[in-house]
Amino acid sequence: MTSPRRVVVVGADAAGMSAAHQALRTAARRGEALAITALESSDHTSYSACGIPYWMAGDVGSGDDLVARTADQHRDAGIDLRLGTTVVAADLAGRTVTTSAGEVLGYDDLVVATGAPAVVPDWALRADGTSYDGVGVVKTLDDGAAWVRSFTRVGPGAHVVVVGAGYIGVEVAEAALEQGFGVTVLTRTRGMGMLEDEMSDLVNTGLVDAGVELVLGAEVTGLELDGDRVTGVHWEGGSREADLVVVAVGVRPATDFLAGSGLEMADNGALRPDPHGRVADHVWAAGDCCEVRRRIDDQWVFRPLGTHAAKHGRALGDSLGGGDLSFDGMVDTSITRFSACGVHLEIARTGLSRADAETAGFDPVALVTEGTTAAGYMPEAEPIAIWVMADRTTRRLLGVQVVGGHGAGKRIDTAAAVLWAEGSVDDLAWMDLSYAPPFSTTWEVLQIAARRVAERL
Repeated sequence: MTSPRRVVVVGADAAGMSAAHQALRTAARRGEALAITALESSDHTSYSACGIPYWMAGDVGSGDDLVARTADQHRDAGIDLRLGTTVVAADLAGRTVTTSAGEVLGYDDLVVATGAPAVVPDWALRADGTSYDGVGVVKTLDDGAAWVRSFTRVGPGAHVVVVGAGYIGVEVAEAALEQGFGVTVLTRTRGMGMLEDEMSDLVNTGLVDAGVELVLGAEVTGLELDGDRVTGVHWEGGSREADLVVVAVGVRPATDFLAGSGLEMADNGALRPDPHGRVADHVWAAGDCCEVRRRIDDQWVFRPLGTHAAKHGRALGDSLGGGDLSFDGMVDTSITRFSACGVHLEIARTGLSRADAETAGFDPVALVTEGTTAAGYMPEAEPIAIWVMADRTTRRLLGVQVVGGHGAGKRIDTAAAVLWAEGSVDDLAWMDLSYAPPFSTTWEVLQIAARRVAERL
């Protein structure tokens, strides 16, 4: 009798467990048995890290609510899941991995789905590498639980400093305001710096209108401490007292254990799998430890998002199990919101930035159009601003960004569909979209924005 093919999955969150389950399903349909062992360094698996800021805000009642599949559910499906197990080395030639406990496991196929832990600057760490009391990141369920406890400890009226104004920074600012805290946001650039300046300015204005002290161009230089507990933050040109400091300055792929393996990696250590998830013979990868291919300009970019992790994990698992599903890249679509103290902004983008477009050799034309999310006479109507960019020569749609009130953000999906199909700005302007006064104007504002750009080409 043939022995089952041994698969070791390193990392047991979205990409890793999507791959494991899909591999089992596909292999079973083909009559093949797989012996899958999943090694996870933390004590948690298959949870929504994106939901942690809303747990901090009180919108989500418990960290358990963020868990999609429990460890027991994975084991019941036939996966040998081992929590609290860190892989420290991989021998690709010998097909083994070694854990921090010294255990050596052999494999026939290796799946790397180790994710990307949060970056913690030196100024936020003690000499032993641990964080000071009241200072931390927002990445894991343990982080979320720690912040919920800290919010309770300091109580309303405390002051929270958030370092970083990307997605997590803006979402944590919302959470802290909703819990009754004063909030300062420090950023080296501007709020939501992945947006064009004119769209970022709208986000900055919304943060300030909600009561956030927003400091742009702030390079943090150190902390004020009382023993090991934080009491303030210093930056070049200023300082602020703080009861809590949230660090949200980015993430980095967890691929150090593959150093010297010969695998192709980006400068930040991210892997570059093919559409089926392969990075080398018998080695596969998916999720936040990887770059993804942006279809519009055929560039590898680092975009650690759960949507990519789940899709690439599923395609990887199917291919690993003998199928042929593929993850054929993305068009750089993302969305979030800032909703606190009477201010509600939905913030979304898809496609290239102006700088990306110029680097790729396009001749971009872009405009911002303002309108309303519903017919102006309806009580639902709220302001919306839409930035649309197209190529002057080919008329190809290149990018869209949206900032607006309730109902604004998911308009980005229409633009993303046109980008996916390599459509033109005219396609966006004339496609058949729904209309009723509570939902849009007769000429949908997204299409008005596209039409205005088309008229200038």
